[in-house]
Amino acid sequence: MSVIPFDDRDGFIWYDGRLVPWREAKLHVLNHGLHYASCVFEGERVYNGSVFHLEDHNERLLNSARILGFEVPASMDDLTKATQEVISSNKIVDGYIRPIAWRGAEQMGVSAQENKIHLALACWDWPAYFSPEARAKGIRMLWSRWARPAPHTAPVHAKASGLYMICTMAKHEAEAQGCDDALMLDWRGNLAEGTGANLFLAINGELHTPTPDCFLNGITRQRVIDLLRGEGVTVIEATLRYADFLAADEIFSTGNFAKVAPVIRIDDRQLTPGPFYARARKLYWDFAHAVKLAA
Repeated sequence: MSVIPFDDRDGFIWYDGRLVPWREAKLHVLNHGLHYASCVFEGERVYNGSVFHLEDHNERLLNSARILGFEVPASMDDLTKATQEVISSNKIVDGYIRPIAWRGAEQMGVSAQENKIHLALACWDWPAYFSPEARAKGIRMLWSRWARPAPHTAPVHAKASGLYMICTMAKHEAEAQGCDDALMLDWRGNLAEGTGANLFLAINGELHTPTPDCFLNGITRQRVIDLLRGEGVTVIEATLRYADFLAADEIFSTGNFAKVAPVIRIDDRQLTPGPFYARARKLYWDFAHAVKLAA
């Protein structure tokens, strides 16, 4: 299958207040965001020309920047307008949008208080994070040797680019061993998340999910919890350990890419998609469909 490079495409990117041709959306090699990871971003799915949970994503983008010590040069209304412009200019019906904000190249060094803050939004047609085969059969995961950092060592509640370095390494290692994703522990050795998705475990007729105290409380995660609880399903947020993993009857993940996906293997342990996954998936997509019809 041929791959279209992301730096060589037709279309437009919203860049610092205006639409520019895709290939002209460039930045300098001495950009602070590249060297020191002073960069935050979002990942948003586009359905029927509209972004699902757009307000939630925009709020998180602004908050992530504040956690890193800078302000995104746009209001909530500005972000909504820019999103609509970039979707329309690229004629996207179902796809993906990546807003990103970063410190520029005025100063080079750890401190860059006076650097200009840039904002860009790119949008393109993009299939699911996992292959159709992986989504149909379920996701195979591998325990990662990389752990999520402690809250006092990193800005763990920001969607910041620097936090994804270990996710890339963990996912590459998993793929090298024939898996789709990696399962990460936290710094204490408790269950945390996948490289880009939150986890749910069915144990003794209840759903359990790790408390997001050192990783993102995913927007899809929050929606799934609300929908399940609204249907009377017990969902418990708690510290989960390896023994809980062994006791789980089924495991599924939630995230902006795959949305709701069953986990069928972690290392050598085989798992079967079950009724909790099926219910969560149906509730989520029924909700998404209703939102699309109302848009």
